[in-house]
Amino acid sequence: MDNIKNIIESLLFVSDKPLKIEQIKIVLEEAETKEIRNALSEMMEEYDTRKSSFYLSEVANGFQLRTRPEYKKWISRLIQPSPFRMSSAAMETLAIIAYRQPIIRADIEHIRGVDSGGIIRNLMEKKLVRVLGRKDIPGRPLIYSTTKHFLELFNLKNLKDLPSVKEIAELKDLANIEDPTE
Repeated sequence: MDNIKNIIESLLFVSDKPLKIEQIKIVLEEAETKEIRNALSEMMEEYDTRKSSFYLSEVANGFQLRTRPEYKKWISRLIQPSPFRMSSAAMETLAIIAYRQPIIRADIEHIRGVDSGGIIRNLMEKKLVRVLGRKDIPGRPLIYSTTKHFLELFNLKNLKDLPSVKEIAELKDLANIEDPTE
Protein backbone atom coordinates (compact mmCIF):
# COMPACT_ATOMS: atom_id res chain seq x y z
CA MET A 1 0.00 0.00 0.00
CA ASP A 2 1.62 3.22 -1.20
CA ASN A 3 0.13 5.83 1.11
CA ILE A 4 -0.41 3.74 4.25
CA LYS A 5 1.29 6.28 6.54
CA ASN A 6 -0.93 9.11 5.27
CA ILE A 7 -4.05 7.01 5.73
CA ILE A 8 -3.05 5.98 9.25
CA GLU A 9 -2.15 9.58 10.11
CA SER A 10 -5.60 10.67 8.93
CA LEU A 11 -7.28 8.02 11.06
CA LEU A 12 -5.25 9.04 14.11
CA PHE A 13 -6.01 12.70 13.46
CA VAL A 14 -9.79 12.25 13.47
CA SER A 15 -9.94 9.73 16.32
CA ASP A 16 -10.69 11.10 19.78
CA LYS A 17 -9.21 8.02 21.48
CA PRO A 18 -6.19 5.78 20.92
CA LEU A 19 -6.54 3.44 17.95
CA LYS A 20 -5.52 -0.18 18.26
CA ILE A 21 -3.70 -1.86 15.39
CA GLU A 22 -6.71 -4.17 14.99
CA GLN A 23 -8.99 -1.15 14.45
CA ILE A 24 -6.64 0.25 11.81
CA LYS A 25 -6.47 -3.16 10.12
CA ILE A 26 -10.28 -3.26 9.83
CA VAL A 27 -10.20 0.05 7.93
CA LEU A 28 -7.16 -0.95 5.85
CA GLU A 29 -8.51 -4.33 4.80
CA GLU A 30 -5.66 -5.11 2.40
CA ALA A 31 -2.84 -4.11 4.79
CA GLU A 32 -0.97 -6.66 6.89
CA THR A 33 -0.47 -6.16 10.64
CA LYS A 34 3.31 -6.03 10.15
CA GLU A 35 2.92 -3.31 7.51
CA ILE A 36 0.78 -1.24 9.89
CA ARG A 37 3.28 -1.69 12.75
CA ASN A 38 6.16 -0.63 10.47
CA ALA A 39 4.24 2.44 9.31
CA LEU A 40 3.50 3.44 12.92
CA SER A 41 7.17 3.00 13.88
CA GLU A 42 8.30 5.10 10.93
CA MET A 43 5.78 7.80 11.82
CA MET A 44 7.02 7.89 15.42
CA GLU A 45 10.60 8.31 14.18
CA GLU A 46 9.66 10.99 11.65
CA TYR A 47 7.76 13.08 14.21
CA ASP A 48 10.67 12.84 16.66
CA THR A 49 13.28 13.63 14.02
CA ARG A 50 11.56 16.75 12.74
CA LYS A 51 10.50 17.84 16.25
CA SER A 52 6.94 18.31 15.09
CA SER A 53 4.44 20.08 17.33
CA PHE A 54 2.87 16.69 17.98
CA TYR A 55 4.11 13.14 18.43
CA LEU A 56 2.72 9.64 18.11
CA SER A 57 2.26 8.00 21.48
CA GLU A 58 1.53 4.38 22.30
CA VAL A 59 -1.03 4.65 25.06
CA ALA A 60 -3.89 2.52 26.41
CA ASN A 61 -2.94 -0.38 24.11
CA GLY A 62 -3.35 1.86 21.08
CA PHE A 63 -1.78 4.80 19.27
CA GLN A 64 -2.71 8.47 19.54
CA LEU A 65 -1.41 11.78 18.19
CA ARG A 66 -0.57 14.10 21.09
CA THR A 67 0.73 17.63 21.29
CA ARG A 68 4.18 18.08 22.78
CA PRO A 69 4.18 19.19 26.42
CA GLU A 70 6.36 22.23 25.65
CA TYR A 71 3.38 23.81 23.82
CA LYS A 72 0.97 23.35 26.72
CA LYS A 73 1.15 27.05 27.67
CA TRP A 74 -0.25 28.20 24.31
CA ILE A 75 -2.71 25.35 23.89
CA SER A 76 -4.23 26.01 27.31
CA ARG A 77 -4.74 29.67 26.35
CA LEU A 78 -6.87 28.52 23.42
CA ILE A 79 -8.72 25.62 24.97
CA GLN A 80 -8.71 26.63 28.65
CA PRO A 81 -9.52 23.16 29.98
CA SER A 82 -10.93 22.81 33.44
CA PRO A 83 -8.18 21.55 35.72
CA PHE A 84 -8.32 17.88 36.61
CA ARG A 85 -8.33 17.67 40.38
CA MET A 86 -8.49 14.72 42.70
CA SER A 87 -8.35 14.60 46.45
CA SER A 88 -5.59 12.63 48.14
CA ALA A 89 -8.23 10.11 49.26
CA ALA A 90 -9.35 9.65 45.63
CA MET A 91 -5.74 9.24 44.47
CA GLU A 92 -5.12 6.73 47.26
CA THR A 93 -8.23 4.74 46.30
CA LEU A 94 -7.36 4.87 42.61
CA ALA A 95 -3.82 3.64 43.36
CA ILE A 96 -5.19 0.72 45.39
CA ILE A 97 -7.52 -0.24 42.55
CA ALA A 98 -4.78 0.17 39.92
CA TYR A 99 -2.26 -1.99 41.74
CA ARG A 100 -4.61 -4.59 43.24
CA GLN A 101 -7.21 -5.01 40.48
CA PRO A 102 -9.51 -6.79 40.19
CA ILE A 103 -10.61 -5.78 43.69
CA ILE A 104 -13.81 -5.52 45.70
CA ARG A 105 -14.86 -2.56 47.83
CA ALA A 106 -14.38 -4.46 51.12
CA ASP A 107 -10.71 -5.05 50.25
CA ILE A 108 -10.24 -1.37 49.35
CA GLU A 109 -11.82 -0.31 52.63
CA HIS A 110 -9.72 -2.84 54.57
CA ILE A 111 -6.54 -1.30 53.09
CA ARG A 112 -7.66 2.31 53.59
CA GLY A 113 -9.43 1.77 56.90
CA VAL A 114 -12.39 3.97 55.95
CA ASP A 115 -15.58 3.81 53.86
CA SER A 116 -14.73 4.29 50.18
CA GLY A 117 -18.13 4.05 48.49
CA GLY A 118 -18.41 7.74 47.66
CA ILE A 119 -14.88 7.94 46.33
CA ILE A 120 -15.34 4.86 44.15
CA ARG A 121 -18.55 6.36 42.77
CA ASN A 122 -16.67 9.60 42.02
CA LEU A 123 -13.89 7.68 40.25
CA MET A 124 -16.52 5.87 38.18
CA GLU A 125 -18.14 9.21 37.22
CA LYS A 126 -14.72 10.40 36.02
CA LYS A 127 -14.45 7.17 34.00
CA LEU A 128 -11.24 6.12 35.78
CA VAL A 129 -12.76 3.02 37.39
CA ARG A 130 -15.29 0.51 36.09
CA VAL A 131 -17.23 -2.49 37.35
CA LEU A 132 -15.89 -5.76 35.97
CA GLY A 133 -18.65 -7.93 37.37
CA ARG A 134 -19.54 -9.58 40.65
CA LYS A 135 -17.39 -11.81 42.83
CA ASP A 136 -18.78 -15.28 43.44
CA ILE A 137 -18.88 -14.99 47.26
CA PRO A 138 -21.76 -14.29 49.66
CA GLY A 139 -23.30 -10.91 48.90
CA ARG A 140 -21.86 -11.00 45.36
CA PRO A 141 -19.90 -7.72 45.73
CA LEU A 142 -18.93 -5.66 42.70
CA ILE A 143 -15.42 -6.10 41.32
CA TYR A 144 -13.58 -2.92 40.28
CA SER A 145 -10.75 -2.22 37.84
CA THR A 146 -9.29 0.78 36.04
CA THR A 147 -10.40 1.89 32.56
CA LYS A 148 -8.72 2.74 29.28
CA HIS A 149 -9.35 6.40 30.17
CA PHE A 150 -7.18 5.86 33.26
CA LEU A 151 -4.35 4.64 31.00
CA GLU A 152 -4.81 7.63 28.66
CA LEU A 153 -4.88 10.16 31.50
CA PHE A 154 -1.71 8.83 33.11
CA ASN A 155 -0.02 8.25 29.72
CA LEU A 156 0.41 4.50 30.20
CA LYS A 157 0.57 1.88 27.44
CA ASN A 158 -0.81 -0.72 29.81
CA LEU A 159 -0.86 -1.57 33.52
CA LYS A 160 2.67 -2.99 33.35
CA ASP A 161 3.86 0.61 32.91
CA LEU A 162 2.71 1.57 36.42
CA PRO A 163 5.74 2.49 38.54
CA SER A 164 6.98 -0.31 40.76
CA VAL A 165 7.08 -0.02 44.54
CA LYS A 166 10.87 0.40 44.28
CA GLU A 167 10.50 3.31 41.81
CA ILE A 168 7.93 4.99 44.05
CA ALA A 169 10.24 4.62 47.06
CA GLU A 170 13.11 6.17 45.08
CA LEU A 171 10.92 9.14 44.13
CA LYS A 172 9.85 9.53 47.73
CA ASP A 173 13.50 9.47 48.84
CA LEU A 174 14.35 12.15 46.28
CA ALA A 175 11.48 14.31 47.53
CA ASN A 176 12.69 13.96 51.13
CA ILE A 177 16.26 15.09 50.41
CA GLU A 178 16.97 18.14 52.53
CA ASP A 179 17.69 21.43 50.82
CA PRO A 180 21.44 22.13 51.33
CA THR A 181 20.79 25.90 51.28
CA GLU A 182 18.79 25.77 54.51
